[in-house]
Amino acid sequence: MFDEDIVPFRVEISQDRLRDLRRRLSETRWPAQVSGVGWARGVPVEYLRDLAHYWAQRFDWLAWEKRLNSYPQYTTVIDGTRIHFLHIRSHRSGATPLLMLHGWPSSVLEFLEVIEPLTDPEDGGPAFDLIIPSHPNFGFSGPAPDPGWDSPRIALAYAELMRRLGYPRYGVQGGDFGAFIGPDLGRLDADRVIGVHVNAATWGFIPHGQLPADAAATLTEPEREKLTLIGEFLSEGGGYYQIQGTRPHTLAFALNDSPAGQLAWIVEKFHAWTGAAGTLEDRLDRDHMLAGISIYWFTETGGSSAQLYYESLHSPNQPTHSRVPTAVANFAGDMAIRRFAEQLNTIVRWTEFDTGGHFAAMQTPDLLTADIRSFFTDLLA
Repeated sequence: MFDEDIVPFRVEISQDRLRDLRRRLSETRWPAQVSGVGWARGVPVEYLRDLAHYWAQRFDWLAWEKRLNSYPQYTTVIDGTRIHFLHIRSHRSGATPLLMLHGWPSSVLEFLEVIEPLTDPEDGGPAFDLIIPSHPNFGFSGPAPDPGWDSPRIALAYAELMRRLGYPRYGVQGGDFGAFIGPDLGRLDADRVIGVHVNAATWGFIPHGQLPADAAATLTEPEREKLTLIGEFLSEGGGYYQIQGTRPHTLAFALNDSPAGQLAWIVEKFHAWTGAAGTLEDRLDRDHMLAGISIYWFTETGGSSAQLYYESLHSPNQPTHSRVPTAVANFAGDMAIRRFAEQLNTIVRWTEFDTGGHFAAMQTPDLLTADIRSFFTDLLA
């Protein structure tokens, strides 16, 4: 394969791998837990046992594999590592290229519900060609062969991907780590990036470190509420970040060997980051959630995906101000605060939602789609 070859790709998980997953789940050693504490100390064993049984006995991976394979997929090698991506062209001429970037613990499957509304909208609104990559160390891109794959390096790889695909100008959308990489693309490829739309944004969109008393005194009540969310995350919700950011290799042994361990590690975040109303299954489709977790298991990237946290905590790269027009969609539980986001980004649109959550493309795809379309419609007018 030549360096710039773009090679067609299909997902094909063997029956042996499916049987191995079911066997491992059936042989899980379930831990003892403190009773009566719900989710306060992590995933309840009763919940996970039920979910694992469903994954092994009722979840239909092949249906999701077929759905994924209904879209054109490719791989290419950039900067020495393989990058897998979906490339879905609109049927409409003049569609805007849009690079869509997932986060952790997500995958390209996060965007399934927004593909048709963005590529071929029924109302005649703006249409997009979608390019949806699996980040290096994630999913079907597989583990990267070398260290150093922080957000700026991934952004440079995606700028090269868009060049190879023949797009002189393009937009970017991303959530979670996609909201790291997207703004970095705006900094590193500013002459080609039309605009950057983010959700579930943190670094570069929230205050860094302790706020001085005089600055804290000027915060509005909604800003104080966001600051409280940040404090709660740092005190109670960020343990996974510290583990993945400091000892990803140690964690990888459990994630790579135990599907129940991989399931618990990810499903806790789905529960924590999608709001408090009802059960988790009231907020997210159970099969969609399991399909994404299955990708981590089958590609053995539970451990390698944690490398992005390590690289982020140890990267020497510091963001500079981006002149690219940037939009923020803040769903329920998102922590971005505009006055701090404006320190590093050229904010031209800011939308607050009182619903949804961290996984907006899965949980509230209609709201996310509408906000993306409105942002780029204004930019291209």
